[in-house]
Amino acid sequence: MLKKLSVLLIAAMFVAGTALAAEKELKVGFIYVSPVGDAGWSYAHDQGRKFIEKLPGVTTSFVEAVPEGADSERVMLNMARKGYDVIFATSYGYMDPMLKVAKQFPKTVFMHCSGFKLNSNMGNYFGRIYQARYLSGMVAGAMTKKGILGYVAAFPIPEVMRGINAFALGAQSVNPGVQVRVVWTKTWYDPAKEKEAAKSLLDVGADVIAQHQDSPAPQEAAQERGVYSIGYNTDMSSFAPKSHLVAPIWNWGPFYKEVVEQVRAGSWKSQSTWHGLEKGIVDLSPMSSMVPKDVQEKVLKTKTAISSGKFLVFTGPIKDQSGKVRIDKGVVPPDKELLGMNWFVQGVVGTTE
Repeated sequence: MLKKLSVLLIAAMFVAGTALAAEKELKVGFIYVSPVGDAGWSYAHDQGRKFIEKLPGVTTSFVEAVPEGADSERVMLNMARKGYDVIFATSYGYMDPMLKVAKQFPKTVFMHCSGFKLNSNMGNYFGRIYQARYLSGMVAGAMTKKGILGYVAAFPIPEVMRGINAFALGAQSVNPGVQVRVVWTKTWYDPAKEKEAAKSLLDVGADVIAQHQDSPAPQEAAQERGVYSIGYNTDMSSFAPKSHLVAPIWNWGPFYKEVVEQVRAGSWKSQSTWHGLEKGIVDLSPMSSMVPKDVQEKVLKTKTAISSGKFLVFTGPIKDQSGKVRIDKGVVPPDKELLGMNWFVQGVVGTTE
């Protein structure tokens, strides 16, 4: 009898201990490169933060407008020292600082967005936003009257160039002679610069403005000139309702939930994650009523084909700006090549520097 009671007591203690472990508060930190605001890149990530904050036993916090480099390292160190269980750094330039801090805090899980470096306690993640870029390019190509699309772009890195190329290919699929003109701002978030860049594209005849920027300033510039625009990160239609046609958008909530649950369960592993339309991390905002029904139907049909894997955006033949074949007919480049893409497809006007 005493043996049985001892066994039952031990079992009860084990269950209680397991329950307490499951209820342990998980502290999750986020670092943003721009102000959260009410639209754009950091806003989309913050919506994901709010999504997981509703989970039982999870508390979150964030620091916004953190410059890439030494400042980001300081913020990460501060979070790690305060005992955060998971830290998400959401800009490309945070990669090396995060790797440095991760090596100092092996019990903390670090997740870097859009980079490629790994450590035993540091993973990276991104989404195949180029898929949604292709679809938005289809809309832009169908709506332009002059055949000139303007693209306000942040930095000449593979992530941005890959998106521009996908946008151009989408536009060319419905309008073969269309041209995409690119202007670099060399900033992720600077509404004044973004707006001026958009104006410079409008001055050379662009009648649809697209962007890889955090603010809706390019959208506003397009509306002021009475032309169309393609947003990014979030649905920006409220900022330029007479101009905004559609936007490639992010939905980070389910992914952040997945990571947090893995950490809590002890099943998290360092890896590179790159999901697309099929997982819902990337998507297309609702299309404006200004987009004709037949165009909308064609875009949605293509979206289904991409989601199911029946259509792959970067399927050859694809030529670069000089006319050289970069991807042979029928060839689909591996992810390694896509992640390192540093050239423009034919039809894109602009430098890669």
